[in-house]
Amino acid sequence: MSYQQGQFPVISKANLAKNIFDLTILCPEIAANTKPGQFVHIRVPGHILRRPISIAGFDAIKGTIRIIYEIRGEGTQILADLKAGDMIDILGPLGNGYILPERERRCVVVGGGIGVPPLLPVAEHFGANATAILGFRSAQAAILEKDFEKAGAKTILCTDDGTLGQKGFVTNALEQLLLSECPDCICACGPLVMLKKVAEIAAAHSIPCQVSLEERMACGVGACLGCAVQIRREGKEQYLHVCKDGPVFYSEEVVF
Repeated sequence: MSYQQGQFPVISKANLAKNIFDLTILCPEIAANTKPGQFVHIRVPGHILRRPISIAGFDAIKGTIRIIYEIRGEGTQILADLKAGDMIDILGPLGNGYILPERERRCVVVGGGIGVPPLLPVAEHFGANATAILGFRSAQAAILEKDFEKAGAKTILCTDDGTLGQKGFVTNALEQLLLSECPDCICACGPLVMLKKVAEIAAAHSIPCQVSLEERMACGVGACLGCAVQIRREGKEQYLHVCKDGPVFYSEEVVF
């Protein structure tokens, strides 16, 4: 694992929805080595443990990365107070991202809530060969629709209350899509219950599927062993670590 640690300037900040913020950060060393699905570990002033946040975009030429996060506690509230010109302490890129086939292949990305941002680089990889199924609580919580469309992806929106797109779960939309299409792969990120259902659907259709898991972690590099997840490989169950071995795993490996 090759990663950098340092203080980097915030280039821009946006408020995408209630309590959801979007930062672009100038960090050429990290941007040059990032792959879709990886994350950064951010130091929050006044707090000992860093906060893991998925990378929602990266540009090696401009030397920037993009992170999108939701306020969930004191640490992310402090991050939400950052503004353009402020410095931010970042460790990254960390973890193993999605293993993506050629751009000519067809991929469906399935995201739920704040699990949507790390799927944007995947959609950008496949362009018009990507279909994005994105789920949110309501229209007020929906983010990145235009970004996925700009990437060329066919975009299907789902909301719990039906205020935007289809009413219902992303897994319902996925099942409906697979009645008429058979993509080469599925990449998913979101709540565990959603990932489990996506994995079941993918298995039923014999479609390779990768899921990005979320666990609380301290070090972010596999030293503290705090983010263990149960994985089945070669017929044996073992505990691997989201920060170092993941966060992305093949769905058939994960013991949900």
